[in-house]
Amino acid sequence: MSPRGRARRNAQAEAKTYLKLEDLPSVGAATAEKLREIGFSTIEALATATISELAAAGISEKRAAEIISAARQAIETSWVTAKQLAELKKTVGRITTGSKSLDRLLGGGVETQSITEFFGEYGSGKSQLCHQLAVNVQLPPEKGGLDGAALYIDTENTFRIERIAQMAKAVGLDPDQAAERIIYAEAYNSDHQILLLEKADKVIKENNVRLIIIDSLTSHFRSEYVGRQNLPERQQKLNKHMHKLLRLARAFNAAAVVTNQVMARPDEFFSAMAVLPVGGHVVGHTSHTRIYLRKAAGKNVRIARLVSSPYLPEGEAIFKITENGVEDLEEGER
Repeated sequence: MSPRGRARRNAQAEAKTYLKLEDLPSVGAATAEKLREIGFSTIEALATATISELAAAGISEKRAAEIISAARQAIETSWVTAKQLAELKKTVGRITTGSKSLDRLLGGGVETQSITEFFGEYGSGKSQLCHQLAVNVQLPPEKGGLDGAALYIDTENTFRIERIAQMAKAVGLDPDQAAERIIYAEAYNSDHQILLLEKADKVIKENNVRLIIIDSLTSHFRSEYVGRQNLPERQQKLNKHMHKLLRLARAFNAAAVVTNQVMARPDEFFSAMAVLPVGGHVVGHTSHTRIYLRKAAGKNVRIARLVSSPYLPEGEAIFKITENGVEDLEEGER
């Protein structure tokens, strides 16, 4: 794409940022209000919606299809060649984890427009990484950030503002300003968790959110849907929840990070990975990059293993968690 073409596309995208739902030809004031009530506050959210989701507002399937089509045209969702796709992919950003070793394993850091999953046992460092990413996303690009805010959905009451302050100071950010750029909500059950994400598009757009965190993804689902008879409903809700997260990440060029609990694998007790992430194939297929975290023998040392990725090779990285946050090991600590 030529420089002139890129400039034109950027100008069009910037102009469309200010479009309201009522600006779409298929949406009137009454319909726009109904859509907002069920969580569709932006054109980006409509463009990535399904017909069945809009039907919840009492809209017919034919009308829903027209609205979605109009929203997609407004943000220029169309067919492209693989070469054009490579050009568009240059907009994908990356957030440093704080560890160069872990960043290399991830291909340069946690990337936008996809879901990165960290799973492991209790105390393996999942929430610590989430805290660190929520701080690092605020850094300028030259320092490994995206100069954006973080949206943090907490399901296990593990978020600690004191930890944010420690990590912010370590990377040269003002703790109060760093806290201002983390939009937090505690999810009290799985339905509340789903609702928070469904109504997040307006918050994301207004606050320049470039990172969406769910810590942990499966905690509520695991405790509320007990027994094989409830497994199909649990998986169906998880599937819808994950796809909503992915659509938000793509629409707003944000990174999506989820943590996940694990269950034991008695048949693989002596293998390198004696646990499995909760959520089965639904979570596995939707998460683009999956990282298994575990404690090492050394003090505060963690091992990250890349389990699956669309393009990155499997491998491992070693890092440590200190008072300052996520850091690389020094030569004497290896």
